[in-house]
Amino acid sequence: MDKSLKTSNHLSACSTNFLRLKKILKGFGKEKYSFDILYSEAKCKAEFVVISRTPHTLILEAKFFNHESALIDFLLRVNIYIDARMAEVISYQQEKPVPFFIKAPFSQSQDEKYQQNRILTEWLENIFIHGAIEKQEIDFLND
Repeated sequence: MDKSLKTSNHLSACSTNFLRLKKILKGFGKEKYSFDILYSEAKCKAEFVVISRTPHTLILEAKFFNHESALIDFLLRVNIYIDARMAEVISYQQEKPVPFFIKAPFSQSQDEKYQQNRILTEWLENIFIHGAIEKQEIDFLND
């Protein structure tokens, strides 16, 4: 695959992930967001926690929990570049992609960074398609 095409695809995924996250997390104003996912009978939860905040960047931990099967759970760490309007996955399940200057071990694919960002894209699209409601709102309705 052409290197410029790979870069273009990666930048496109990162910029659309930024827009999706900004919409879901309402402009990144809070430190923690918790949602119940509405797309299935199973009790699923999405949680977003801001780990680090500077004027121009955020490091966000995004977690998905399925109460019926822990095998489906996952954890993503995301760098959000506010000025550049990009969100890039920096680790998946606490595994970081190998930097480009180190020979990749047999266990990692060459396009792992793109794959991790694609997982975030598909998860956020799924939330938009099926819906989520903030945990506080559900607790308020149950009181």
